[in-house]
Amino acid sequence: MSGPLEGVRIIDMTTVLMGPYASQMLGDMGADVIKVESPQGDLVRDLGPMRHKHMGALFLHVNRSKRAIMLDVKQPEGREALLRLVADADVLLYNIRPQSMDRLGLSYETVAAVNPRILYVGTFGFGQEGPYAAKPAFDDLIQGAIGLPSLIQQAGSDVPRYVPANIVDRTMGVFAVSSLCAALYHREKTGRGQRIDIPMFETMVSHLLGDHIGGATYDPPLGAPGYARLLAPERRPYKTSDGYVCAVIYNNKQWASFYKAIGREGEIDNDPRFKDLDTRNSHIDELQRMVSEIFLERTTKEWLELLEKVDVPCMPLHTLTSIFDDPHLKAVDLFQWEDHPTEGRIRRVGVPTKWSDSQPEPRSSAPEFGQHSIEVLREAGYSLEEIDALIQKGVTCGVANDTAKHAS
Repeated sequence: MSGPLEGVRIIDMTTVLMGPYASQMLGDMGADVIKVESPQGDLVRDLGPMRHKHMGALFLHVNRSKRAIMLDVKQPEGREALLRLVADADVLLYNIRPQSMDRLGLSYETVAAVNPRILYVGTFGFGQEGPYAAKPAFDDLIQGAIGLPSLIQQAGSDVPRYVPANIVDRTMGVFAVSSLCAALYHREKTGRGQRIDIPMFETMVSHLLGDHIGGATYDPPLGAPGYARLLAPERRPYKTSDGYVCAVIYNNKQWASFYKAIGREGEIDNDPRFKDLDTRNSHIDELQRMVSEIFLERTTKEWLELLEKVDVPCMPLHTLTSIFDDPHLKAVDLFQWEDHPTEGRIRRVGVPTKWSDSQPEPRSSAPEFGQHSIEVLREAGYSLEEIDALIQKGVTCGVANDTAKHAS
């Protein structure tokens, strides 16, 4: 199988979610991703449910399309092994604080001295020029720091709440992939490697304020920040007589179609509060309350049929169970069954994008801890005797059948 990043080698020192999600996407795109784990392993390996130790469900879904090697880079021999891997790589991807990389003897200057063409890509909490530079960061922490829980409370929650998904880690993973791919293109044109810092806090502030900077755009301000439509307490799935419907009635054409469908044609044109997008946003709470009352008059099935007929965007409200039965997702084969070599039959979420050439796709199952240590070290020029000495010192580990394969 080939992919758009075939021939690119990535040394992946990331753990938990943000970095591994990025490197999985890169692996699906054809890159040779070598996941480097400490002797303790990626802690997500043991987040259940799981059939076998170190192979938790979350780990399986962010670590496919990779090879796994254990290296104790705190030992001199482990650090030397990593630098030998870096010498033949295109990218070093990490998500610990830069101060920790410096303490490990793996600063950009050190790595670039071994491989001047390396792309040294870090995804971590905060930019290194500010007072937060050395602070640790997690998804929930950054959600709070950018004000997301406060916005949820402003929109109607009784208290500030985090989004019930790792929205920061996932967004940062996508941002890391786009930055890394752009850097690869730049290097193709110039031949130069570089260091790239991708801080969570600054990135997510720019992400959030793209929607909510509002009147604070101007000097002097033209009003408070915050996008009224997104903050409306009634901006939620509409309750029907027997369930819920997700509908977005947004532009003038959609509102006219909606009013016509419910037998109130022309009514919206006679109400100055709702005549256009700007006035509707200015009276969004009144508008949403009114529409919410209208939706109570019909069943979910009736609304979906009616709205689709007049081309008003609508979808059923799924749960984490019903989503697997969605007819569209079945038709596009997003959910696939995989026979994992150790975990048996498992469901995976496939690559959502479609390419006319070089289609990204899963290359391999999520690896066991240290599964490819011997294989990767052999590729770096280590003899079996040298590898055995590293195993004896706890610098790396080996899988028995892997040793046998290379011994032959």
